[in-house]
Amino acid sequence: MAEGGGLVRLPPERTTDAAAGRPLRADAARNREKVLQAARQAFAESGYGVPLDEIASRAGVGPGTVYRHFPSKEALFEAVVTARITDLVSDARARADATDPGEAFFGFLARIAGEAAAKRDLPDAISVAGSLREDLFAALDLLLRRAQQAGAVRAGIVASDLIVLLKGMFAGLAGSTDPAVHERVFAVLADGLRARD
Repeated sequence: MAEGGGLVRLPPERTTDAAAGRPLRADAARNREKVLQAARQAFAESGYGVPLDEIASRAGVGPGTVYRHFPSKEALFEAVVTARITDLVSDARARADATDPGEAFFGFLARIAGEAAAKRDLPDAISVAGSLREDLFAALDLLLRRAQQAGAVRAGIVASDLIVLLKGMFAGLAGSTDPAVHERVFAVLADGLRARD
């Protein structure tokens, strides 16, 4: 279970050895899962900069085992990020049909803010290029436009503005471990987005 209430889905277990084209042995499949779990936790705590040796140590395997499953740290990070962003996209899409578009929009922003406070890799995750990032931005855009149409969010804000604001918030809070600071900064951001009477 992820902080913020959502399930974090890890990528489907690879059932074949890509190099040999044969099914993974049970112990190899368990090691791959251990590596993914350790990487998810390490990236969440330290961001992308965590050394691969530390991930291997947390998983209780050697660095060679990590490299057998993931040819680079980038590939491992991508596997972890894919699960995290897929979960965020699913959550945003589920909120898109809410009866209160403003509550759906601000609830999703609160989830992102909460995850960014607890998971230091989220800023890196939303910056990763690719179709998943585009899916996330599109889902966020839909929530934003629906909230604007309902009069909950000020007009003139577009999704790209929102991404800039979120990235700025992430960067500004990167060194802070005080949850109260995170809450205050998010409150200011949310208040600035609300429509004025």
